[in-house]
Amino acid sequence: MHPGVISPTLLPARIATIAMAALLALATPAKAQDMANGSDLARRAVHVCAACHGDGGRSQNPAYPALAGQMPMYLARQLKDFRAQQRSEAGTQAYMWGVSALLDDDTIQALADYYSAQTPLAGHGKASPAVLRAGRDIFDNGLPAKGVRACASCHGEHAEGAAGFPRLAGQHADYLYAQLKGFGSRLRPHGVLMRAEAAHMSPVQMKAVAAYLQSL
Repeated sequence: MHPGVISPTLLPARIATIAMAALLALATPAKAQDMANGSDLARRAVHVCAACHGDGGRSQNPAYPALAGQMPMYLARQLKDFRAQQRSEAGTQAYMWGVSALLDDDTIQALADYYSAQTPLAGHGKASPAVLRAGRDIFDNGLPAKGVRACASCHGEHAEGAAGFPRLAGQHADYLYAQLKGFGSRLRPHGVLMRAEAAHMSPVQMKAVAAYLQSL
């Protein structure tokens, strides 16, 4: 390929980067009480992130994950993976690559600290009691016959998360189900541990545990 030509596979990310730069330039910085620490870039980025992830990271759209209350180490790692184009999201790959391309390490850490300090989404959902019981059993005990470990062993007794393991409580079931399926693809190459677990779960089991987590 000619040195001056952008690969077609990278063009969407380049367009998203340009669009994100324009949005950051126009965004009004967050109020001091909303983000006590962080650069002006980080404050502006919070406003841009809110378009998908909601005010304070409390997403109301099941297609986009809630960020409020998430583990800061996990958030920072995911943003860096997007920036390095080592993580993708079906349908939003170019946008997240473009957003993260403009964030340096300090800004990423400021965003991670900000969102981790926000009040998480409360449990919600309308799954049947039978589905919730099935999901809870997988979360608490895993699927021993299939070699699937209990989700609680890494994500915490109440799915609150721990260090590099994300908070799952209150997260949108549709998003969680999409991620469980994604671990079996090339979308999340760093999800080695989850790839092994998800490989032995059926779609019904994935949906059950996702519905249970959303209810917490």
